[in-house]
Amino acid sequence: MVKPKRLLSLLLRIIVLGATLAAVIIMATSHEKGTFFALSYEAKYSDTPAFKFFVIANAIVTVYGFLVLFIPSESQLWGLVLALDLVLTMLLISSISAALAVAQVGKKGNSSAGWLPVCGQVTKYCNQVSGALVAGFIAIITYIILLLYSIYTFLNPLLGKNG
Repeated sequence: MVKPKRLLSLLLRIIVLGATLAAVIIMATSHEKGTFFALSYEAKYSDTPAFKFFVIANAIVTVYGFLVLFIPSESQLWGLVLALDLVLTMLLISSISAALAVAQVGKKGNSSAGWLPVCGQVTKYCNQVSGALVAGFIAIITYIILLLYSIYTFLNPLLGKNG
């Protein structure tokens, strides 16, 4: 039988696992051919280092999240898991920040730099990138909740509180 404290942690970890896996799949499959002033081009995630970083970071968190599901609840590894959760939360935040900055330029352009928006020509690609970013935000929000809950459950016995 799974303890109630472990059940909430397990549920949050499964949500994070699903969200990061969805973000990886959606972003990695995003590509579309477009035409801009009679020039043909293909937009794909691998052309942008920030999108590659996003995919790699989410893939790392997905694999880690899957492996953590198999750690017994009474294991001494949970202190290390808590530290790694903090590191991976920061990794997710940095990856979505970079990807969001590039997506914003792709959607709105940058008139000061002379960069035109491209989402009008490759709407399917931009919609997929937006979907991956939404999944990434769900993962980050859930991971932050998981991190706060993990810190609470880890420190609660140390502070001498019951509950």
